[in-house]
Amino acid sequence: MADRELSFPTAIGTSNATQIRLLGQDLTADLMGKVGFGELAFWLVTQRRPSPGETRVFETVLVALADHGFTPTAIAARLTYLSAPDSLQGALAAGLLGGGSRFLGVTEDCGRFLADTLAEAGPGTPTTDEGWDELARGAIQKARAANRFVPGLGHPVHKVEDPRTPVLIGIAREEGLEGPHLKLFQAIGRVHPSILGRTLPLNGAGVAGAALADLGLPIDLLRGFALLARAAGLLGHLAEERRQPLGMDIYTTVDRNARYVPPTPD
Repeated sequence: MADRELSFPTAIGTSNATQIRLLGQDLTADLMGKVGFGELAFWLVTQRRPSPGETRVFETVLVALADHGFTPTAIAARLTYLSAPDSLQGALAAGLLGGGSRFLGVTEDCGRFLADTLAEAGPGTPTTDEGWDELARGAIQKARAANRFVPGLGHPVHKVEDPRTPVLIGIAREEGLEGPHLKLFQAIGRVHPSILGRTLPLNGAGVAGAALADLGLPIDLLRGFALLARAAGLLGHLAEERRQPLGMDIYTTVDRNARYVPPTPD
């Protein structure tokens, strides 16, 4: 029997000796110099070119999540670079691997929480703030009964308001892209104090997740967009580490202040 011709279909990109094709376009003739990186990233994932409004909201999210100072992700990247300056990719990867449920990964966790709440509510969405508040109240009470955190609430630095949150909501509203996830997220901000007994800010990672979900991006990939944004910030930290090293100071400060204590059994 004759060998069957192998075929590996993809709608992303292919190339031959003279041309590179990406998303059905000629890379050099149609995309280079004509499409921004954020627009291309959206296009690659959704297989459709975003509208100018969608691009603006999407790139606002990327800017909002690019850096937040000396977070564990940035410290991990700098210390890995200190240990292995010959492996820039290792330092960058070390920082990205730290994007989880406490830092950065909240983008996906919040988007999923909001999407699950909307799915459980069934078809149709509230038409008034009161309706959104009722939906939010039920979601918070359910999370509290299950002893789970409501993702997107609280921030270790911004105790009253995360400055990114109103800006991102405002831009989504300007572009007509304030959808059900953002509306539910804002309702959570309004009603949670009466349930939790304290007032917490809606954080930037959470509002980013809500905005991305309203753009119709896959919930399972939301953390990936946060990592895409943070990669730029980490590269900035590594560039600064080359110019103005801090990794050795971070390491020696911890090492010189380490204090031995006898082991205690669990």
